[in-house]
Order: sequence, then structure tokens, then C-alpha cells
Amino acid sequence: MSKKAIKALGPDRYFNRELSWLAFNRRVLEEAKNEAQPLLERLRFLSISGSNLDEFFMVRVAGLKGQQLQHIGDFSVDGMTPTQQLEAISEETDRLDVEQQQCWTELHDLLCEAGVSVVTRSALHEHERAFLSERFDAEILPVLTPQAIDSAHPFPFVPNGGFGLIFNLRDERSGERVNELLMIPTTLPRFIALPSEGQERRFIAIESVIREFFDRLFPGFLRVEAGAFRLLRDSDLEVEEEAEDLVLTFRSAIKRRRRGRVIRLELASDTPPALVELICEGVEAQDALIVDTGGLIGIVDLVGIVETDRPDLKFEPFSARFPERIQEYDGDCFAAIRAKDIIVHHPYETFDVVIAFLRQAAADPDVVAIKQTLYRAGKQSEIIEALVAAAEAGKSVTAVVELKARFDEEQNLLWASRLERAGVQVVYGFVDMKTHAKVSMVVRREGGEMATYCHFGTGNYHPVTSRIYTDLSYFTASRSAARDAGKLFNLVTGYVPADNLELLTLSPRGLRKEIIALIDREIENAEAGLPAAIWAKMNSLLDPEVIDRLYLASMAGVSIDLIVRGICTLRPGVEGMSENIRVKSIVGRFLEHSRIFVFANGERLPHRGARVYISSADWMPRNFDRRVEYMMPLENPTVHAQVLDQVMIANLIDNEQSWMLDGDGQYQRLVPGKRRFNLHRYFMNNPSLSGRGAALEGKKVPKLKLMQRGG
Repeated sequence: MSKKAIKALGPDRYFNRELSWLAFNRRVLEEAKNEAQPLLERLRFLSISGSNLDEFFMVRVAGLKGQQLQHIGDFSVDGMTPTQQLEAISEETDRLDVEQQQCWTELHDLLCEAGVSVVTRSALHEHERAFLSERFDAEILPVLTPQAIDSAHPFPFVPNGGFGLIFNLRDERSGERVNELLMIPTTLPRFIALPSEGQERRFIAIESVIREFFDRLFPGFLRVEAGAFRLLRDSDLEVEEEAEDLVLTFRSAIKRRRRGRVIRLELASDTPPALVELICEGVEAQDALIVDTGGLIGIVDLVGIVETDRPDLKFEPFSARFPERIQEYDGDCFAAIRAKDIIVHHPYETFDVVIAFLRQAAADPDVVAIKQTLYRAGKQSEIIEALVAAAEAGKSVTAVVELKARFDEEQNLLWASRLERAGVQVVYGFVDMKTHAKVSMVVRREGGEMATYCHFGTGNYHPVTSRIYTDLSYFTASRSAARDAGKLFNLVTGYVPADNLELLTLSPRGLRKEIIALIDREIENAEAGLPAAIWAKMNSLLDPEVIDRLYLASMAGVSIDLIVRGICTLRPGVEGMSENIRVKSIVGRFLEHSRIFVFANGERLPHRGARVYISSADWMPRNFDRRVEYMMPLENPTVHAQVLDQVMIANLIDNEQSWMLDGDGQYQRLVPGKRRFNLHRYFMNNPSLSGRGAALEGKKVPKLKLMQRGG
């Protein structure tokens, strides 16, 4: 079938992006219901599902709502208008809200049996009430600010994520009625831990504490009616392409985001109509999605209970390994990399190796220059401190700080200031594109010559997420890789065209084109009667051009296995279009984040002749057109084997954490047969091929083989 014939199939060949994302969040919620997970980990998944849904409303729904209000009738790739999408989203999120509340009720009952509970005021013991009384007076009351709502006191501004209580009170002396708003500061914990003994852990919600000591907050008033609410605002940043000063523009945009349009308003089910009307008018929620939670407001806040000290209700502790190969060189990263390329598999192998690489560069008198991209670095970053130390030691240090990393913009501005004060040359990249590639370069003087050591990552330089996201770190002393990395940095810092690249493929210039060329090569091999297959692992698959080419490959007989954790708009398993395409999603203890692309290249997979690539990019229009991304081939035999024979096969044969997508958009959890396999457990217990070192060369690592599909 031709490309023209594929397009003639119409928009039904795609799933809706937003509904696909909601399907992913449902899979996260299902882990909260999964009896195989420890109880507090199930609660963590429930909290994550709440956090995910918040961000979805603040960004995706906000964008659609803006289109609707501006009467923009653009169709999504699956043929829906913004209004149609919002209606479908509302129906699905209503179902998710109900399921989240049901899940919380069930989990709370189970946690109570295990000795972890959220208690009501009536269930407080006397010593607990005394503890709360003292804490209320000393720590809570001083930071609360009641605000009367009347003609002289208009409804105050409520920030994004704001959680508040609202009351209608009667003055005991005059009998007059007054409305009062009480916003709960984010500095106060949502759930307060009560004094505990043994294994028992008891909590009480902050709103229950306030109601318990209501008379101290409002002496001389009687409570007539009361309610609670929480709101979310439009939090996407828009930056004008002609912005003259990117830093000032982003500081201004961050301030505007705090005052964005209200997108979602959650209300406690017992909030009386008069107070609901007062809230809606006060926060200008006339265009917002208004939700009666029917239970707990702010599911995301349950994370405060997850952190309680009950290790018996959590995953068994896991200690990441430091690559043995580097230890064999007495911790000398440069010597180890110079001897052989290394790929490190996070979080099973510690992110500390990346920090050690940069710390060694900072302290090494032979290192003359360091170049580093920074997309998300976290609030406490040893990466930043290593770059500061290098600059203060007199080295040439360049940091490409991406200001457009969503929800990390403010933190990145702070890091940029810290780096500049230390003498680092800070570059902010492009106004209209994000620098999403994760690359480090260290230039070192060795024997009268300059040697360059590079790190290419599939994930962020973030110390917290590196412990829960599965990603790959590739270290190499390849001169070709060094020349290409230098061109990447020159592109971002000086707009110098990255021509004549030897290994890397970059977006926005040629990444989509190269991926399509690789797919076309598999089509040619299939038509020539050669083995033809594609294995690809990513976070999201959305690009219509690439999806259409995958359909053509399927129709040509190419066997395609896709591991797409989140959004997937490709419709698999449709006869005559995609019957040779299988899509699975893995959701478990760790968040699958690495991007790996494998093309059979005329061999039967897995085979050392296959083309294997790592990348910073998902297959999405934004990654191809509006971001600086890289794709890197893995040519070293050991590194190639680790990624193909270990990482990819483990993902394909996992049957304990996997969901299969069908042609109707439904995900079905795989049911393990006799041969159970959990890829996270496997990598926690088995060293990698690339980093295990000579001491473990003779140690037997279980060989992975492709099993019957579906377990």
C-alpha cells in the first residue's frame, strides 16, 4: 500500500492523544489496586495518579480549554475538535476520580489493619488531642490567616494548587452572619503524624485539626455552614519568539502562570450550594471543570503518608551498584572509559558514576574544558556543584541551561545564577526550541594531545529521578563522538550548523528523516525476503509521519514490537494495516524512561548485526521539530550486546508488569504463565554486561531468550 493509500484510511487510524494519556494514568492507578505490591507502595501509586492528573489538567486540558474559548476549531489527528476532546476527557476523568476515591477507601481499610490510619476527630485519644492542642497553638495557628469575604473584603487570589476551607459563621454577640475563607499554607503538612508506639502509625488531616480547634481560630463565632475546595490553574508557559531577553521573559511568564485561568475546581461533597456559588464567583471558575470529589480532596497529598517509617509495607530496600569496571581502575573514570566504552543502566547502576565523572573532571589539573547540557537538575544537584568547582578551579566550563523545562523553569533560573556567579559560561539555547539532549563533554590534555570524554544520557541529570527512572548513560572516548558532541554544543551556543556529523543524528534537522529511512530499509529487506524487524522503546509515540511509515512496514511484513510506556496514538493489530505491530506498556516499581531503537538490518533479532541506537527523543512531533535531540548508534560489541540482548529482551519478555494494547485502544494486563519474568527484579539482581568488570567476567548471568508472546 502506498503512503497515499495510508492517508486515505482517515483519522480513525490513530488513537486520541489525550485519551491515550488518561489510559496510561489508569494503568498507574491499577498498580494502586495491585495486591502484589506492598501497601504503602500501592498508596504511592495512588498519589502518583493524582499528581499525573493534576499536571494533565494544568497543561493539556488548559490548552484545549484555551482553544475552545478562542473558538479555534482545529482537529486532532484522530478527527476531534477541542470541544469534543474536552467532553471525552470530562467523562473519563470523572470515572478516574470515582475509582481513585474507591481505591483510597479500600487502601485505607487495609492500611488500618496493618496499623497505619488516618483518623477522624472523634477517634482521637486524649494524649493525641493534647499533642495536637500544643502543636496547633505553637505551629499551626500562627501561620493561618482567616479572611472575611464581604463588600469591603473581596475574595482574595487563590494560587495554583491552593487548598482552602470556607465557612459561614454567626457572631454569638450580634447574631450577624459572615463568610470566612481560610487558605491552608503549603508550609503545613496535609497529614499530621500523631505520637506513635510500636508499629502503629496514626495521622490526622490538617482540616480536621482546624475543625477540632475551631473556637481558637474564630472565638465568639458559631459555625453555620462549611466547605472545602482545591483548584488548578493553567500552568503552561507561552514565550514570544521575538523575546529579547529570555531570562526576563521567563521570570515574567512564571509570575503569569501563578495567576493562570482556573481549569479545575474540586469541591468537598458536603459544601452547601451558597458557599459553592461564593467560591466559583470568587475564583472566576465559570469556565472551569467543577468536580464533586465525593471523598478526599487532593489525592496527591497522600504521598505524605507514604513516607512514614514502615519498611515492612514498602518495597525491599535496593542498593544501586557502582560499575565494577570503573572500580577496577581505582575509580578513575577516564582510564576506564579510555580502555572501553561503558554503558550504565540506571537505577540498577548508580547515577553516582555520572557525578564521579564530573567531579573527577573538576579536580583533574589536566582537564581544560567541560561542556554540559542541563534540562532538569533537581533542587539539590551535585552536578551543579561539580561544574561550580571546575569553574572556580580555572577550567573553561559551559552550561546549556534549558529554561523551558516544564515546572523546573524557576529552579533552572536559580541554577543559572549560581553557575554564572562561579564563572561558568551559561547559555540558554533557543527561544523557540528546547535543548532536550543530555550530553557532557570533558576535554583533557593527555601526552601533548587533547582527548575528549563524552557522556550521552537518555534521561536527565537529576539525582532524585535517577533513582526511580530507568535510563542509560553511555560513556565513550570516541573521537567521532567527540567531534559530533562539539558540533551539537556549537549549534546550541552559537547557532553554528551541525554539518557532516559522523555518528549522531540531531533534531530538529534530520532525526525524523533518519528514523523513517531506517524503517524504509526494513521494508526493503522484507520485500527482498530478508529478515525484517523493529524493536523500539520510548515514553510516547505520537508522530503521524512515523506512525504511517510503521503501518507501511507492517503491511510489507516487517515484525514490529513497540514498548511505549505512556501515550501511543498508533493503532496496533488491525488487519490489513497493523497486524504485524504489537504495543506493550510496562508500569512497575521503576518508571521506564530510556529510548532505545533497534533495526534488524537483514538479520534475525537479536543479532550483533542489528542497528542499535539510544536517544534523548521520543517519537513525537515536538521532539522532531521543536527540540534539540540526539540519536546515537551503539557500535562497541559489549555495549551493543548489553542493550540488545539484556535490556531490550528483558522488556519484551516481561510478563508481570506489562500491558498489551489492542486495536480498540484497550490495555490488557498480561497474565504470567509458568514462566514468570519481572524485568525490574531481573536487573536488580544481575550485573550488566558492560559495567561488570573482569572480576565478574566468569560469573554466570542468566541468558535471556524471547519467550512465547504474552508470557
